[in-house]
Amino acid sequence: MPTSQDVAGLFTKMQERFDPAKAQNLNTTIQVDLSGDEGGLYWIRIADNQFETGSGTIESPRMTLRASAIDFYNMMNGTLNPMQAFMQGKVKVAGDTSVAMKLLPLMS
Repeated sequence: MPTSQDVAGLFTKMQERFDPAKAQNLNTTIQVDLSGDEGGLYWIRIADNQFETGSGTIESPRMTLRASAIDFYNMMNGTLNPMQAFMQGKVKVAGDTSVAMKLLPLMS
């Protein structure tokens, strides 16, 4: 079972794995709302081929992703298929759902 530090570390790993070449013309903000003891609020901003992340809320996100911290952790580590998680209701997306489809390929 991941700790809250493990979950928070995912965002650092995402930033490290970000491939700016795949983010051409993508300018977006994402709120990530993770439930459970290991959860919390995080945000992602992709603009001008840069990837920023932090904890807390971000103003006017284009998309909000909600999941349990454990499901998000498993999804980002490849043990839970993102599309299956969405279809099973383990991941919920509000706002511009096309952003969700663009996010995962940005990580090499």
